[in-house]
This record gives sequence, structure tokens and C-alpha cells, in this order.
Amino acid sequence: MPCDAIAPIAPRTKAPGGSLMKFGTINLNGRPCPVVAGSDGAPRPLSDVCEMAGVAAPATILDLVGTAGDDSTWRDAVAANVDKTKSITGPIDWAAPVTRPSKIIGVAFNNRELVKKAHIDPGVPNFFLKPPSALTGQGHPICVDPAWGAVIPEPEVCAVIGRRTKNVSEEDALSCVFGYSIMNDVTSHGLKFGKDSIAVTYDPDMARPEFYKWRHLHGDDDRDAYYVYHTRSKGTDTFGPMGPWLITRDEVADPNDLKVVADIDGEVFAEDHTSNYRFSIQACISEASRYFTLEPGDVITFGTTGKGKGRFPRGHKNILLGEISGTIGIQVEKIGRLENPIVHIGRS
Repeated sequence: MPCDAIAPIAPRTKAPGGSLMKFGTINLNGRPCPVVAGSDGAPRPLSDVCEMAGVAAPATILDLVGTAGDDSTWRDAVAANVDKTKSITGPIDWAAPVTRPSKIIGVAFNNRELVKKAHIDPGVPNFFLKPPSALTGQGHPICVDPAWGAVIPEPEVCAVIGRRTKNVSEEDALSCVFGYSIMNDVTSHGLKFGKDSIAVTYDPDMARPEFYKWRHLHGDDDRDAYYVYHTRSKGTDTFGPMGPWLITRDEVADPNDLKVVADIDGEVFAEDHTSNYRFSIQACISEASRYFTLEPGDVITFGTTGKGKGRFPRGHKNILLGEISGTIGIQVEKIGRLENPIVHIGRS
């Protein structure tokens, strides 16, 4: 597949009063409804704003990301008219901002504190895929079966890709981003090691050096290899809370300079900074694009916090969702706050 040319996304006019232009998706009358935030922070149906502005209304945020979102005339018209429409009142049923991306790419151990425990620093980002069906929205429950063992939250910054991208350089990587949001990459270590992993011992004639370069032991008798497939452990339904808002890229001058704070019922358990990523956001996007064609709407989530806080010295690893109740909150500087309650479901 040829490399796609990457053109920079044009600057965007802010909404009246200098407020952020934020997009999201809510469920309204049984259907997903794209919304845009007014200067008061309240959502307006994007279709109403577009009608007021006399421009085409994208049917979904995915349509916005792939087409209208790169049209400066459209963006300026929306920004000029957003506060002329009525906000949505009453309870809001949020969905993830992008409800059906072609893929969600996660970056494992992308934190300088966490990677210290690795046998060998891999030298490149470690990727896994999370199914779109794992996504859920602001306020929706994280459903956990206590039989799944240790299930933990992972507070992360994520990016939504804005154009089809292949083999992009680190220098140009941010130009393919539409915007940023918050992801809780919920992970079950119980499912990971209990159902998503298998250990094998290779026969001497089948063992290859690259099978073992990730670990300390390399003797003739050390022919055991451990395979981990992040499927149930990261892809179970509701294991991908995201949102509520998608902030356009130009509102975040440096995504590698954002404070991330996570709490349980308001008590902070993790506090970290994206400057502590082992690999920058640009490096992760560039490396991912070498192997995957990145499509508009694809989500890349860049790794969890590594620093604990207060009575939670191990941070998110101290938060066992199958053993506690409450609401997980994630606050990311310049992006917003995501909250999801924990709900325990029957054993399976």
C-alpha cells in the first residue's frame, strides 16, 4: 500500500467567548446524536447548529472527523452559530465520542515508571488492539464480574485520527490527529493470565533467539515462552469508557505536556503527567502507522499513569474494581473529565 500524503489540518476559529470547540455523541430518541459544546459547556445537537449556520450536518462524529472536520469554512460557521441554538436539558445519555472506529490501538507499558519493571526495555512501543464493542460513554457502568479476578482502571489520554494515514514520520504525526479525548483502558489481570495466556516449551530445534530476547534467562534449558493475547482482558464489554468530549487538536498545544489525575469517589489514587510517557504521542502514532493503516476515527490510547497517590502507593493497581464500589473519575488537563460507576455482575 502506498504511503498517504499528510497535509496539516488548518487552524480553527474558536467558539464565541474563546471557549473550546468540543464534539461528542449522545443517545437521543434511541439514536446516536452528534453534539457540540456551547460556550457554557452544555451540548447542542450538531444538526441544529448546522441548520442555523446553513452548512451540512454530519450524521455521526465519524463523518465529521472524516469530512467536515477538515473544512475551515464549516468549522468557522459552526463556531459562530453554536450559542444561537438551545442546549439539551435534562439527563444526558452519553456514548463514546466515536462509537464505531475501525480499530482501537493501545500502547502497553508506555510509562517510565512502569517500564522499569520490564526484563528488557523493548525499545519500541508495544501495541495491542481493543475492539470497538468495548467502548462505552460517560456515566455508563463499568461491568465487572468478581470472578474475573483483579480488574483495574487505566487512566489514559487518547487521540482520534483525522485522516487516512500510513508510514507517517514522527515530525508529521500530529498532523493526522483530529482531536484528543480520555480513555479508561479497563484491564482484567485475572482474565489475562487465566484465560488469555498460555505457556509453551519449545523443542531445541524450534527455539529461536528472538523468542527470548525480552527476558533475562537465556540458557539452553530456558526454552519456555509465554504468550499473552489481550482479548477478554482488555476487550470485554464496557472495558473502554471514553469521552465525554473530543477536543480538537489545535486546542492542545503539546499532548506530551498534560496532567492526568484519577480518583475513586473523589479520592485521588493516581496523579501523573504525559511527559512521563516512555514514547511520545508522535512516536506511537508513527510506529503504529508502519504496520496499520490508520483510518479516520481510529482511536490510539497512549498508556496509563504510573504514580500512586496517598493511600494508593501503586496507583491504579490498588483499585480492584471487582472488590469495591463507587465511581472512577479521570481528569485530564485541557481535555475534561470522564466518570463511570462500577457495577458488579453475576459470576460466569
